[in-house]
Amino acid sequence: MLLTGMSGTGKSTLIRALAARGYKAIDTDTEAWSIWVTVPGDSDRPGASAEPDWIWREDRIQRLLSTEDADVLFVSGCKSNQGRFYAQFDHIVLLSAPAPLLMERLATRTTNPYGKHPDELARILRHLHTVEPLLRRTASLEVDTSAPVDQVIETILDHLRGVRHTGTGRYAPGTCGTSRPV
Repeated sequence: MLLTGMSGTGKSTLIRALAARGYKAIDTDTEAWSIWVTVPGDSDRPGASAEPDWIWREDRIQRLLSTEDADVLFVSGCKSNQGRFYAQFDHIVLLSAPAPLLMERLATRTTNPYGKHPDELARILRHLHTVEPLLRRTASLEVDTSAPVDQVIETILDHLRGVRHTGTGRYAPGTCGTSRPV
């Protein structure tokens, strides 16, 4: 299951909580799983110069997804090259939250400095309008992470247990309290 979403939606918090519950849970926002590369500027800013992008190390992600050593594997991340792996995930969950909450979380978090600089924050807020809709189209479930962490985890686990394959490559959601099927 891929847990994806904008910075500040709680991906790292959720993946740590899932690992604490005994699940195989990988946060790809580390140098072990991701690497900085230089890419052309954001497509939503015409004429933008090249800028760094934190992408998955594709060989390592492929090995991770090809290894069957757990009943369930949770992977968290939001990388520009993650779409190359979508077919290998049984579930793609979009984590979302209102912009004011994201801004508050980014300003107060101590585990990751990204989003504290005004340019980074502006980029994240732009991505709410440009990237998040793309993620929404590929997700089988969207979960509002304004809810308490334990409730968000239960929603995700309920989805995992209650999903039936529809034969279309999409999944029909079970009953999930703070979620909405997409």
